[in-house]
Amino acid sequence: MKKAKQHLDPKSDIDIARAANMRPIADVASDKLGIPADALEPYGHYKAKIGLDYVRSLADKPDGKLILVTAITPTPAGEGKTTTTVGLGDALNRIGKEAMMCLREPSLGPCFGIKGGAAGGGYAQVVPMADINLHFTGDFHAIGVAHNLLSALLDNHIYYGNAEGIDARHIVWPRVVDMNDRALRQIVCNLGGIANGFPRQDGFDITVASEVMAIFCLATDLADLQRRLGNIVVGYTRERQPVRASALNADGAMTALLKDALMPNLVQTLENNPAFIHGGPFANIAHGCNSVLATQTALKLNDYVVTEAGFGADLGAQKFFDIKCRKAGLSPDAVVIVATIRALKMHGGVAKDDLKNEDVAALKTGTSNLVRHIENLRGYGVPVVVAVNKFSSDTEAEVELLMQVAAEQGVDVVECDHWAMGGEGTEELAQSVVRIIDEKPADFQLLYPDDMPLWEKMRTIAQRIYGADDIVADKKVMGQFEAAEKGGFGYYPVCVAKSQYSLSADPGLKGAPSGFVVPVRDIKVSAGAEFVVAICGDVMTMPGLPRVPAANSIGVDETGEIVGLF
Repeated sequence: MKKAKQHLDPKSDIDIARAANMRPIADVASDKLGIPADALEPYGHYKAKIGLDYVRSLADKPDGKLILVTAITPTPAGEGKTTTTVGLGDALNRIGKEAMMCLREPSLGPCFGIKGGAAGGGYAQVVPMADINLHFTGDFHAIGVAHNLLSALLDNHIYYGNAEGIDARHIVWPRVVDMNDRALRQIVCNLGGIANGFPRQDGFDITVASEVMAIFCLATDLADLQRRLGNIVVGYTRERQPVRASALNADGAMTALLKDALMPNLVQTLENNPAFIHGGPFANIAHGCNSVLATQTALKLNDYVVTEAGFGADLGAQKFFDIKCRKAGLSPDAVVIVATIRALKMHGGVAKDDLKNEDVAALKTGTSNLVRHIENLRGYGVPVVVAVNKFSSDTEAEVELLMQVAAEQGVDVVECDHWAMGGEGTEELAQSVVRIIDEKPADFQLLYPDDMPLWEKMRTIAQRIYGADDIVADKKVMGQFEAAEKGGFGYYPVCVAKSQYSLSADPGLKGAPSGFVVPVRDIKVSAGAEFVVAICGDVMTMPGLPRVPAANSIGVDETGEIVGLF
């Protein structure tokens, strides 16, 4: 493992992005991807959507190689998965490969909360950074409006006689907003008298947790989108029969709202390489991957496509494989696991304030988390490379130990400096990834078959990926599993909603815990997305803001430039 150079630069991410020498997006599309101008729907000079007619015209072209970037279990020390994805894409282009990235769109909730934006960082960013993090091309607005249109049609249907016989006590379709707002988790709607409808309890999820978002990211074209939207279950009758969006004649109007949003969004990196940014479900409460349509399109246009999955490999990568790849027929060729020595020391018990101090013993303990993820990913039959995101506090002894651990696992480990150096700081990683793709062809296999019962699918994920002894649920939840099987949903994959901060459902269990059980406290059938969500532990589908939100530092300066965004 060659040590990367480190270029220290005091500029903030937004300062670096603002100084970028961006090319007109039509030039990037033409020169890098061969996309003609008439296939673009420009959103200003530096953003564009790719027309669906052009996407369809690519169907007979061969696919390039698909590379997934995932990470160890996240910590407050940070890992840098999106930054690594961008750096790797830039580096592949630097070594002469035709490559692009496929990323998720940022949610406004984290941007104004604690996590910040999702456009990379330092000199490994996608631009225009402020636009991407704030509204972008309006996709999330369209998804939120389509979701809430169905909510409005549902209450309107009940108001005008309830011909479908929906039991108001068993409505399962909430409302959504793209903001962290704990006050909206539980509400009472339709107050104010007879003219406003029948009062009932309701609530809000964040838009990225919406089933419409999941459907949007799994749909392959407009017809598939409308079919899936029509299959959404909004509630149940007193006889426990599902009522779908198609029964309310909602699917056509919802599709109309999403028609333009379904076109993939094209932007560029700081090094003027192309990137699709499209869709954005959270990985701890949804399936955590960008749209199938963007990924499939990118594979037709490039020799290599680098994509990411949210949070750690136990959430993002597992769902990428067992949901996205299963549903879209994708077959990944390599996986990159991003780690930092700082984060691994936190998994070894070091407090955040002490991470700057060398602690080889804690690092050795913390590497158990990395090893578990390597073992899990190998179980899918895909070759693995470890990318170590470099920090100035990393010591020679710590780097040496990490190399030794990687050698014991038989995987390449590459120290990367893309934050400070862009693609140049990730060239060794790019070369390693290309080499393992050539030398170790993937033999991709899913974790479980479609015909395994839902309970056993959940147990398989918990035992084989999380390292749990078993799963547990009360009688009510067991009944939900049985009802889902009887309702014809048993062949769906399971999408686990749990804490991202631990391999278990308990955020306090670091490293690679064992001897625990995973509590399943609720399940939800997402019939349009065609998976069953198993909610484990205390994970919430509507986050709250922290004590000091990032929003407090964001503003506009005297020149009209956005400041404070990260």
